[in-house]
Amino acid sequence: MTDRDCAAALWPTVDDLWSRLEATQKHHGREGVLLRVLKLSEEVGEVAEAIIGATGQNPRKGITHTWEDVQAELCDVVITALVALRTLTPEAREVFERQLRRVADRPLGPSERSA
Repeated sequence: MTDRDCAAALWPTVDDLWSRLEATQKHHGREGVLLRVLKLSEEVGEVAEAIIGATGQNPRKGITHTWEDVQAELCDVVITALVALRTLTPEAREVFERQLRRVADRPLGPSERSA
């Protein structure tokens, strides 16, 4: 799959994942939204676990993960965040792209502000 194919498939895939989750969710309304957003914390914890495992920081366990595991867990964070955003608004793509432009346009530090 090319970068262009991946980009084209991103939002339809997010919509599909959202639809599948909506069809099977046990909690609705505000509680369902909060739980969907809270899932991000779980995914971020899995990134931390993978980093600890990839660096062998737990002396009892040693090296239990690879940097590819870290990459996969980071992808899970992104996917979970996009699905959570889609849960909050059907215009998730527009909201995301608007925010991405805002972040991209921000100066990174003092040297960029004076340029």
